Amino acid sequence: MKSIRTHTSRRWSSAAGLRSTSSTSFIPCGQNISPHLQQGSRATYMTQRPQKTQSPFNKVSSISICRPKYSIGNIHPSRVHQHSTYSTNATTAKQPTIDNVFESNTGTWQYIVADPATSKAVLIDPVLDYDPCTQTITTTAADSLLALVKEKGYTIDRILETHAHADHLTASSYLQKQLTQTQGFKPPIGIGKRIEQVQKLFGQRYGLAKDEYLGVFDKLFDDDESFSVGELTAKAIHLPGHTPDHLGYQIGDNVFCGDTLFHADIGTARCDFPGGDAAHLFKSGRRLLSLEDHVKIWPGHDYPPEGRDPVPWMSVRDQREQNKHLRDVVSEREFVEMRTERDRGLSAPRLLHQSLQVNIRAGRLPRKEESGHRMLRLPLKLGGLDW
Repeated sequence: MKSIRTHTSRRWSSAAGLRSTSSTSFIPCGQNISPHLQQGSRATYMTQRPQKTQSPFNKVSSISICRPKYSIGNIHPSRVHQHSTYSTNATTAKQPTIDNVFESNTGTWQYIVADPATSKAVLIDPVLDYDPCTQTITTTAADSLLALVKEKGYTIDRILETHAHADHLTASSYLQKQLTQTQGFKPPIGIGKRIEQVQKLFGQRYGLAKDEYLGVFDKLFDDDESFSVGELTAKAIHLPGHTPDHLGYQIGDNVFCGDTLFHADIGTARCDFPGGDAAHLFKSGRRLLSLEDHVKIWPGHDYPPEGRDPVPWMSVRDQREQNKHLRDVVSEREFVEMRTERDRGLSAPRLLHQSLQVNIRAGRLPRKEESGHRMLRLPLKLGGLDW
């Protein structure tokens, strides 16, 4: 690879890896060189009750560069993209069919939520494959979703993002282009209306041209805005805390909560990104756990400990009883103290800078430079060195 272009030193005063004196390097953003399609195997998951411990607040391991530290040793290589289908018709109201696909490299749950009456569907939080060691982008995970859409006969009406992710690149723009060609219309990419403050913050910090990130999302949802998925009614719910722009999507008796609640043995998402707030996350969690007991909570990630497979959902009742951060007995003061202390010890996500630069663009690739490369900017960690 050709030499890296380095810009002058600058100080970034933000959280999660940006609070340091650093120089900025341009890294070529890899092109899609391997559009190999890999279908996920089918699997059935059951919610498992974690064993109770004396301390409700246990440390979660952080993620380091190029190698995830969360355990995926129990996941067979052929199940990198795990997939299962749920029909949620337990109540009298109309309920969706949900296909969940687990992308284990980033621990991300991707969802296809469909109206069984019309086969119209939405995609939630799709992943673009990215290797930070080689700067290579591929579309294996996204192509698996496209294959599943084709197999099920779905028509994708919308692509939904819960927030601007800092741990994986979104495949929304790639999928939008592919679906436009196969469906004959362009499914809009939607996100919460507060994304603009996140775009402006990080657009400035990474030195991006405004026209690369402003106005790139097709739909900005208001708080509690209703929309349709076929004949089903859905609602965008503002769930701040992890990030200020964070949304959840309620469809029938299901809430796709992104990085708010995780599996009960993990607890909740971090709050140390710019605009994050532990008190807001507590209130967002309590809002979710005030729903009826049978409602299913579908998280944006899972980092399963040794001995269990990824679990795509838990009921509100089980979360209230078992979530080690937000069980009914945990007060707001206890939660804020715990969350703040834990976040102090967490490393920055390994794909922080690459993810944010792509995701505030709604998944669009960086504009080509004169060299013909598409470039991402990465701050160097110098540890006080300078010459």
